[in-house]
Amino acid sequence: MKKKVLITGITGFVGSHLAEYILIEHPDYEVHGLKRWRSRMENVRNIEKSVFFHEADLVDTKAINLVISEVKPDKIFHLAAQSYVPASFDYPAKTMEVNVIGTVNLLEAIVKAGINPVIHICSSSEVYGQVKKEETPIKETNPFRPSSPYAVSKVAEDRLGYQYNISYKLRTFITRAFTHTGPRRGEVFVVSAFAKQIAAIELGIQKPEIRVGNLDSVRTFLDVRDIVRAYWLLSEKASWGEVYNIGGKATMTIREMLNKLLSFSNISPAVIVDKNLLRPSDVTLQIPDTSKIEALGWEPTISFDKTLRDILNYWRNKLKIIQQEKNL
Repeated sequence: MKKKVLITGITGFVGSHLAEYILIEHPDYEVHGLKRWRSRMENVRNIEKSVFFHEADLVDTKAINLVISEVKPDKIFHLAAQSYVPASFDYPAKTMEVNVIGTVNLLEAIVKAGINPVIHICSSSEVYGQVKKEETPIKETNPFRPSSPYAVSKVAEDRLGYQYNISYKLRTFITRAFTHTGPRRGEVFVVSAFAKQIAAIELGIQKPEIRVGNLDSVRTFLDVRDIVRAYWLLSEKASWGEVYNIGGKATMTIREMLNKLLSFSNISPAVIVDKNLLRPSDVTLQIPDTSKIEALGWEPTISFDKTLRDILNYWRNKLKIIQQEKNL
């Protein structure tokens, strides 16, 4: 009889890649996914028939309790969240409800069901906020300085993972992932936003200019396909209640990333700073210390050049399909 994995947020960017990884690399597990009635299914269309989907919203306690008690998963990867930082300034209460109350509901459902699965709590590097230069690379012990409602929600989610381990002996582990990207990344996130605009300019459906926010922020980039390997490894090797940074090795400013992405195209667009893309407060220095997870045998394997090429090709293909459908 197969063991069961439950992924919240399976229809999202990371969730869909994690589901693919498990189906290919760990076929001894059934993959179950939580989705809402309004969830977009395009990210999981290619694996839709291989996954068991359960309809429930994390803020609906009755629905979550029912799914957990029926599925009784052996592992849970809790990825569902309101994950767009700028939107958290516009909808702070909704961000707290989804990210914090949703996590409480999930953990309470596990306690009530009397099961003891391995539970991945997905925090974020945003909890560190604006670090001091001398604090880089950032260790898991660095103080929290959350600078957005999203970051505050992730501080709460992060510490809930610890608290439920201490209080109820749940087998939780917490990850703080630094900037990660790849094919299927939402178009509002920086690398994907640039790639989509470049692809649109190449196709002649956007005038030759790219709208940007703060280009001086320093980020360390990681491929999503490396991050899901890290998540699975930790589900096998993590110490319960512990926190693990996950990040890549490609550190650069957003401007340098944009220039690298443009080097894979033949266009020379104007770069225009859009005030609407600037945050009320920003995190401008994100360089991780990943020695803790590397001690367990993980390291990035996908070059950042490949990541950029793959995400650019993803948008080229997607926009071509959209154009073809419009011309039918």
